[in-house]
Amino acid sequence: MGKITGFLEIEREQATRRSVEERVQDWFEIYQPFPEEKQKEQSARCMDCGVPFCHTGCPVNNLIPDWNDLAYNGRWQNAIRRLHATNNFPEFTGRVCPAPCEASCVLGINAPAVSIKLIERSIVERAWDEGWIHPEPPEHNTGKRVAVVGSGPAGLAAAQQLRRAGHSVSVYEKNDRIGGLLRYGIPNFKLEKHVLDRRLQQMRAEGVTFLTNAHVGGNVPIESLTGHYDAILLAGGSEHPRDLKIPGRELKGIHFAMEFLPQQNRRNEGDTVDPAISISAAGKRVLIIGGGDTGADCLGTTHRQGAKSVHQIEIMPKPPETRAASTPWPLWPLQLRTEGAHEEGGIRDWAINSIKFTGDENGNVKQVHAVRVGPPPKFEAIAGSEFTLDVDLVLLAMGFLGPVKGGMIEQLGVALDQRGNIATNAEYMTSVDGIFAAGDMRRGQSLVVWAIAEGRKAAAAVDNYLATKETTAPMPRHARA
Repeated sequence: MGKITGFLEIEREQATRRSVEERVQDWFEIYQPFPEEKQKEQSARCMDCGVPFCHTGCPVNNLIPDWNDLAYNGRWQNAIRRLHATNNFPEFTGRVCPAPCEASCVLGINAPAVSIKLIERSIVERAWDEGWIHPEPPEHNTGKRVAVVGSGPAGLAAAQQLRRAGHSVSVYEKNDRIGGLLRYGIPNFKLEKHVLDRRLQQMRAEGVTFLTNAHVGGNVPIESLTGHYDAILLAGGSEHPRDLKIPGRELKGIHFAMEFLPQQNRRNEGDTVDPAISISAAGKRVLIIGGGDTGADCLGTTHRQGAKSVHQIEIMPKPPETRAASTPWPLWPLQLRTEGAHEEGGIRDWAINSIKFTGDENGNVKQVHAVRVGPPPKFEAIAGSEFTLDVDLVLLAMGFLGPVKGGMIEQLGVALDQRGNIATNAEYMTSVDGIFAAGDMRRGQSLVVWAIAEGRKAAAAVDNYLATKETTAPMPRHARA
């Protein structure tokens, strides 16, 4: 390592967040710039640990000690090469990844882990600033055609890998802009969209074709893909939200998180949302049900929209402040996590189960009736703990149950696994020859970094499959269900 004793001499630091008073007034990213000298210092904390568990803690198997050493020594251009060797989009993961690499950092056994995520972002942002990131079109074209359905992180990673392998790649996106979850799921205060747009510009220059407002199985017939492409990769995400089927669910003012969040992202793009379907927290008493990342995204969004009050509740018990004994190093720790949105206000509460909603004479939600519960798996109600909470807007952020089954999946006839996701073999191929799947659509609701990893692996599998096809020809008739 560049500085053998760095981990003994230098304390962990992170980029500071802009003040709450400032950042809740805008939609810009919340972090302040981190000086270059401090970037090098934090890189120096990477120790000569012998076995870098961060490699396997990271779903894309980033070569973390390598680029930490290069960053410490100021060899930034070599650092971005190392970073890009395993991760197509480190500017995404450097912003929104929960950093499982840091949870498995060897230094983390008895000291604060290396600030891996911060260094990753520092390297890639410097590379963009210096003009080191540029299009990398293939030297030769194979003549093979691949359709990628879905333009989230899995679809984009696969598309870039396949295009660089020389294949003709078309990405189908049902929305009006490319990016999937990155565009319409993650709020701007975590990922400003110019960060996504500059990468899409690179991919277009490499020869990737993007088709928007193209809903495969809807306004784009399945046959137009199966009859034209040599392989299809399904990377449409896990979009079937978990519902809360309790009395009063039909009341107005109760919405899924992914009905709410995309609308604000569209406003930030300059779009006008139809007042008939517009969802806003302005001046309202808001309840967010669900304590994960999506719930935190809703929380930060409601603050910026000017909510009167916000409560966020979760049925699971409150996690411990530090790593739970049940999840020792190098496992992903069970512990309380405080996001930037939690610093901005609102009340968090745990071990609460919602029983019913009640409304006013116009059918608008006005109260949630809830009860405190014991630990999982029974979540038994605690006698005498019932309470009500006045609400005007309820956002359901309780996770997802897999991909939407109607339309494309049914028409293709691909098999599903026991969890309702698309089943594949070890080579990411579905039950239909020539059709592959990757990302949340295959593994279930997960992280952006897992989606990128899945997209890269699926692209390698598609590339191997295409190497066995001697000619470009339509798929077998049975694939055109």
